Amino acid sequence: MSQKDFWKDRRVCVTGGAGFLGSYVVENLRQKDAKDIFIPKIEDFDLVQNESVQRLLAEANPDIIIHLAANVGGIGANRARPAEFFYDNLMMGAQLIHESWKSGVEKIVTIGTVCAYPKFTPVPFREETLWDGYPEETNAPYGLAKKMMLVQSQAYRDQYGYNSIFLIPVNLYGPRDNFNLETSHVIPALIRKCVDAQVKNAPNIDVWGDGSPTREFLYVEDAAEGILSAAEHYSSSDPINLGSGREISIKDLAELITELTGYQGELKWDTSKPNGQPRRALNTDKAEEQFGFKAKTPFREGLQKTVQWYLENREEILAREV
Repeated sequence: MSQKDFWKDRRVCVTGGAGFLGSYVVENLRQKDAKDIFIPKIEDFDLVQNESVQRLLAEANPDIIIHLAANVGGIGANRARPAEFFYDNLMMGAQLIHESWKSGVEKIVTIGTVCAYPKFTPVPFREETLWDGYPEETNAPYGLAKKMMLVQSQAYRDQYGYNSIFLIPVNLYGPRDNFNLETSHVIPALIRKCVDAQVKNAPNIDVWGDGSPTREFLYVEDAAEGILSAAEHYSSSDPINLGSGREISIKDLAELITELTGYQGELKWDTSKPNGQPRRALNTDKAEEQFGFKAKTPFREGLQKTVQWYLENREEILAREV
């Protein structure tokens, strides 16, 4: 649904453009003929600091900002660093939206998180239920910090007419994901555990929780397409879910990953560790209605590509951690 030449003459700033999702968004922008893409490096622009945000806007002079930069991690990282996750994400979002409006940036696309939904939201999650309760405790500070961008988007649109949008993707996965066990999410963590255990002939791997929670996953290339479709076609501060429409239990996910990696050992469920939110799956009707987005990548195919990428890059990943 790409509008011909929409990106061609626009200056685009992609915060987090060197990261996992960002790298796919940038590739997709180039395929859509974007010629002027600014990717701020964290070494040069600490977006938690307002001075850095102002300097970024002065240097990039963007027409559109796609804000993907975040301090993010799995359940373990969220439990260990809740204050950091709250402060860093809150400050990045609040300052970037405010300074973008002040600088006359045409549009800002902000990315929320499924962690912002209440712990016991009816499944599939609908955007209208976003405020019906408190998020799951292990990642509530992160989820609420990101959710403040929605409040700000709506407030700035109401008072200033500012064109900002807020998208809520489910858990992403794919090649180039983060496979560091200290900070990774469930799919890369399980792939790494299975492959590493196979290499070491380990009889079992530990998996957090009891396997009962369900999750929905969106292939990263599909997510990038959804974000850019929204940037082109959607101009409302009502939140929009981005998902695949497929829910799977962590137990079934773990068994599928053992099959795809060829690991023959046992899965040992560590029930002393938290399960996280009981169920997570999104209703994605609104994204299809508003800007024609529907995920294309079959889950098994996406997982196979992710496993293959890890196998091809494992030595380099391990070497970086030494």
